[in-house]
Amino acid sequence: MKWHYRVPGRVELAGKHTDYAGGPSLTCATPMVMDAQVQRAGARVLRVSDVRTKRFVEMPLSAEAAPGKERWSVYIAAVARRVARDFPDLRHGAEVELASAIPSSAGLSSSSALVVSTVMALFDANELWHEASWRAVGGDELAFPQYCAAVESGAPWGTYAGDTGVGTRGGAQDHIAICASRDGTVGEYTYLPGRVVRRVAWPADWRIVVLNSGVKATKTGNARIAYNRVADSVRAMVAAWNAETGRADATLAEVLASSADAFDRVLALSGRVATAEMSADYLGRRLAQYRDETTHVVPHLMDAIARGDAAAAGACLEQSQRFAEEALENQVPQTSWLARNAVELGAAGATAFGAGFGGAVWALVCGGDVRAFAKRWMDSYQREHHIPTSRVGVPRVMRPSAGLLREQA
Repeated sequence: MKWHYRVPGRVELAGKHTDYAGGPSLTCATPMVMDAQVQRAGARVLRVSDVRTKRFVEMPLSAEAAPGKERWSVYIAAVARRVARDFPDLRHGAEVELASAIPSSAGLSSSSALVVSTVMALFDANELWHEASWRAVGGDELAFPQYCAAVESGAPWGTYAGDTGVGTRGGAQDHIAICASRDGTVGEYTYLPGRVVRRVAWPADWRIVVLNSGVKATKTGNARIAYNRVADSVRAMVAAWNAETGRADATLAEVLASSADAFDRVLALSGRVATAEMSADYLGRRLAQYRDETTHVVPHLMDAIARGDAAAAGACLEQSQRFAEEALENQVPQTSWLARNAVELGAAGATAFGAGFGGAVWALVCGGDVRAFAKRWMDSYQREHHIPTSRVGVPRVMRPSAGLLREQA
């Protein structure tokens, strides 16, 4: 049997580092997709090949699967290891041929698209949709993307225990955007568990322009350590709250919603868990960033999109970018410069997105010659930073696109 998947990348419009804390974010899928041609294999192996580079990774479906020489084999190993353990009666492997137009290490979730493609390949090849353990937990549109997120992060999900994953401790934002986005709309979601808050239509004359900084935003090595520092700051403050109150583990969203003075109480407790890597000052700024992003930026940006208010949308993006630089500390000089320069060139607003520490910036352009803007933005960036086109690529002009398409070939 054979299948074809169209797996898009995603743009995080707002909601920086909120998903793993249970907070909301605002996302859409991109027209840049990973095309996957899948067929069932007789042997218990997951074989993934890249049509463009002719490279491939072959991984046994085993709880002991380990990465090979290819950098991206860490994701294939995580999928093979986790699915084999969660579904021990697997009878078939899968062969997956990928042709991807999603730039890698640019913050557009190419790695999550890879995870979604390969997990779905094993589900289809083994008809896991009908397994009793899956039927018990897989009843809504967000179940599969949340399971994919758990595979990538190593988190437990439903009745399935956790493991090491790829080592980044994020939520399900990317996978939900990839799987659940609707064409021409943006979605507001909350996480842990995933829930659709609302979807609104994107204004007809608005465009999203994405420009890659050329600084790779990877989820391995030193970037993973820096990313996890941001994520662990939330967990440290929640742990202090739990120790003080004697309550069960909760998300930061649940903690802050528990009482009117919860923010001040968590802020006071943060000094107890401060470390050399996470000072009390940093934890305080991180807490303020989370509150501002979740209570102001995300809902107000969604409202601005719904009514076509470009000025209000731009103000939200400026605020989000400022908190990323001053509180998250996850920006590099190139992404900060790109956000400022886009506004100087006429964009309504601009901000970096994704995990940070590199990657891309998106600019909101409302009317006018958007492709001329994109060229000016790229030319200006290359003059300032001398980064070759081979690293930056071309600016992408887009409207929100449809999510995952799955069809039997």
